[in-house]
Amino acid sequence: MPTDWSTQNVIVTGGAGFLGHHLLEGLRARGVADERIYVPLIGDYDLTEKDDVVRLYKTAFDGGSTMVIHLAAEVGGIGANRDNPGRYFYANMAMALHLIEQARVHGLKERGGTFVQVGTICAYPKFTPVPFKEENLWNGYPEETNAPYGVAKKAAWQMLDAYQMQYGMHGVYLLPVNLYGPRDNFNLHSSHVIPALIRKCIEAQDRRDDFIEVWGTGSASREFLFVEDAADGILTAAEKMPDPTPINLGTNMEITIKELVHLIAKLTGFATEDTIDEKIRWDATKPDGQPRRCLDVSRAKEMMGWQAKVGFEEGMKRTIEWFRQHRHDPDARV
Repeated sequence: MPTDWSTQNVIVTGGAGFLGHHLLEGLRARGVADERIYVPLIGDYDLTEKDDVVRLYKTAFDGGSTMVIHLAAEVGGIGANRDNPGRYFYANMAMALHLIEQARVHGLKERGGTFVQVGTICAYPKFTPVPFKEENLWNGYPEETNAPYGVAKKAAWQMLDAYQMQYGMHGVYLLPVNLYGPRDNFNLHSSHVIPALIRKCIEAQDRRDDFIEVWGTGSASREFLFVEDAADGILTAAEKMPDPTPINLGTNMEITIKELVHLIAKLTGFATEDTIDEKIRWDATKPDGQPRRCLDVSRAKEMMGWQAKVGFEEGMKRTIEWFRQHRHDPDARV
């Protein structure tokens, strides 16, 4: 049956964050009124604590919630993952564990509801054949620097699958590739590669620095998905997926970190084609992370008719422009 969004009452964990902001816009565009959306804020609920999750469901389910979209995560770039492996495993495992179990206890199945779990491609094995296919998720151990986070998110998929088999509680599981776009986290220690590079280039340009330093060798490759496309993919899956069969969300476009750095340096105006080599210095003592990341996105197209719409350079320009306009705003996530 098609989803009648106007009748849905939706809990969105992480709804105040980067992806959450765009997902809320997507819900509104589909006809969900603001009063039907419940966003638990970190100051009110610690989702790693069972009692807080119980309190969340008692509060939100009184409003007849019929969908839980779990976006909330504790995560960062390579440096943050190296500094916090235990915390990242515990926090992400505890949130999923309590949210899924208490959804069952509080009758999500009886409401005909859905639990949507957003996972991570960090769950894939380090040497997964490229492009990554969902059936290879268990064929090896994840890349070491982010394995605790990736394993916790993958365990949430298994919990959803088990709960649908045993209790009949409907679940959906998604694996978005690295996201970027307006409202991203631009903190240089905890951010991912695109916002960190944009901030480095723009601030170096302001200071008239001769060069920027970048971790690794530039040889690793990544794939990136514009955040608005990711939000649309999540909501499309909530509408169309019958079970937590894992679904990649991406573009199937692979780019090396070196190519990415060069593109951002040029789009921000920090470097030109003639000056790029002298403006970028690589610190090869720092890790590159997983050697390659590129997704096979055929399952998303076949099972739910979804594919990304925003081109990479267009998305980069929109992201750079947003940071230029908002980097001094008190509420900007920098």
